[in-house]
Amino acid sequence: MTTTQMAAVVPNAPATATNDAYGSEIRGVNVLLMGPSGTGKTHSIGTLVDAGYEVFYLGLETGLESLLGYYADKGKPIPDNLQWHTLQTQVDGFASLVANADKINKMSFEALTKMSDPGKSKYNQFIKLLNALSNFKSDRNGQEYGAVDKWDTKRVLAVDGLTGLCNMAMSLTIGGKPVRNQGEWAVAQSQVEGLLRMLCDGCPCQVVVLGHVEREVDQILGGTKLIVQSLGKALAPKIPAMFSDVILSVRSGSKWTWDTASPMADVKTRNLAIASDLQPSFGPIMAKWKARVVASQKP
Repeated sequence: MTTTQMAAVVPNAPATATNDAYGSEIRGVNVLLMGPSGTGKTHSIGTLVDAGYEVFYLGLETGLESLLGYYADKGKPIPDNLQWHTLQTQVDGFASLVANADKINKMSFEALTKMSDPGKSKYNQFIKLLNALSNFKSDRNGQEYGAVDKWDTKRVLAVDGLTGLCNMAMSLTIGGKPVRNQGEWAVAQSQVEGLLRMLCDGCPCQVVVLGHVEREVDQILGGTKLIVQSLGKALAPKIPAMFSDVILSVRSGSKWTWDTASPMADVKTRNLAIASDLQPSFGPIMAKWKARVVASQKP
């Protein structure tokens, strides 16, 4: 591979780098940034844009305003290397809530678990999500950027967030019915797990997923631990292993930080120091990744 080609894969890469760092091609980092609402997760995506990568924000929750605020609050224009596409979970309005409440009031729990939603086909946001990943079309400029699994490492896919993805997978499975049975949970979980594995294992580009947290009882050590919020207890333990870095976002007063050392959270890191009170920026992660790519090519 020529120096020019390498520069297209790794921004600002030295002339000595090649494309053989991890097997046949360089693969990007896979980062799960998790934390409570209001801890700056979406806002921090702006640091990826500042690092010079082509950032493609896939909004599955109401976070785009926060990302654009990263620039608007500073009175700066939105850079050209940021594109976005948003999807929202299917919302049917109060009429649907009334209909479901009426079923709950009149039907047994067993009957509710066995019923099916005749309008299930309209709950197709998960399919729209897969279509967006098959050919990312920017809401900003209307351009199409192709399939995410064909992107190289100069591009970043930022998925915001895992909670919205899980809601879409469950709606795909049950439609709008009010009760979920065990088999339906398993089907929805398999859809989420399959998509996350595709993003982490099947996409050479940089991948960032944002997620909320919940408390789970630690069955081995006792006490409680913060884990990423997903669909049920069976899926959550599988998720961290898919990612190179699992980072906890924290807010103390008006200060936002990242934590990779908390014994109270299911965290890990390959590209940051194991520490608390870290700067909430993707810059150091990308710098470490690029350094390792270059170092692996030295004779």
